[in-house]
Amino acid sequence: MLRGSSRFNDFPPYTPIEPYEVLSARMGIPMERIVKLDANENPYGPSPKVREALASLPFVHIYPDPESRSLRQALADFTGVPAENLMAGAGADELIDLILRVMIEPGDCVLTFPPTFGMYAFDTRLNAGQVVEIPRRADFSIDLERALDAVRRYRPRVIFLTAPNNPDGQLPRFEEVEALLAGDALVVIDEAYIEFASAGGRLGERLSRIRQVVERENLVVLRTFSKWAGLAGLRVGYGAFPNWLLPVLWKAKQPYNVNVAASAAALASLQDLDYLAENVEKIRQQRQDLFEQLSAVSFLQPVPSDANFILCRVEGKDARGLKQSLMQGGIFIRYYDTPLLRNFIRISVGRPQDHEVLMDALRRLA
Repeated sequence: MLRGSSRFNDFPPYTPIEPYEVLSARMGIPMERIVKLDANENPYGPSPKVREALASLPFVHIYPDPESRSLRQALADFTGVPAENLMAGAGADELIDLILRVMIEPGDCVLTFPPTFGMYAFDTRLNAGQVVEIPRRADFSIDLERALDAVRRYRPRVIFLTAPNNPDGQLPRFEEVEALLAGDALVVIDEAYIEFASAGGRLGERLSRIRQVVERENLVVLRTFSKWAGLAGLRVGYGAFPNWLLPVLWKAKQPYNVNVAASAAALASLQDLDYLAENVEKIRQQRQDLFEQLSAVSFLQPVPSDANFILCRVEGKDARGLKQSLMQGGIFIRYYDTPLLRNFIRISVGRPQDHEVLMDALRRLA
């Protein structure tokens, strides 16, 4: 009898967030009544130029450029990183998997700092690696002493950092990053939310380390169009890589990984930065407003965030029950009940009208 590899028998799956139409059908709630604050999506959507570009795609019947040359050149202009150091992907998720496919052999160690983005551990295990987890402190900072001890002990091939981190929204400290970069491991900094950082400049350029990739042999920086540009449904991201790593990445990547629609949408976004930066600034301001409103809820303790979401400790109530109660009213949030996030919820920053519906519901549950 045919069967899959036995190593996948107890493989923990990654649980994705579902889209409007699935939630609407399951709950029997019209899509227009759903307040979706569970996946850190951009509530303002893409640039109008994206819709124009998608409506006039000329070559849908032709395979896309396997090297995404036009997009990479536009990204070089945007980031200041040479095009030859950039690679586009079907979301940053694809690039995380690609890095691990070419960097680790079965049994090699990869270092992560939970709670953090679950795809780092998922893809490590998928590629037969071992996940070494150094739990964050209570304030979600990295325990640097334990981290450096783990580097010496396990000699990880790859270290994943998120800036800002998901789900707490905090940036790693400068000294933490520098200490990890001082070793031999490849340090992958995932900047999926960097554009929302308050001190990051218009679109995160002041805090991003992406330009340092050409100077550091062991640094990779990943970025995405999903959040700041509102292209989550089109799956397009990119990364900056050191010269020595790129030849093997080009060999290993899927040939037509970025489709023509995603590429056209990303190019159109890069031609409308002022519009998108205004939306990012709205989200920053609404994050502060939402934080203040959540702080006034007796059973919530929000964590200050530099991303487009706010993590909250739930006190005196069950986080799962809270999520279920909100869901019955068409309000979707993320909840956590893990050893490191016991009884937490995460709320994406939405529009003012989304927050109004959310806060009305939370007050009724007080």
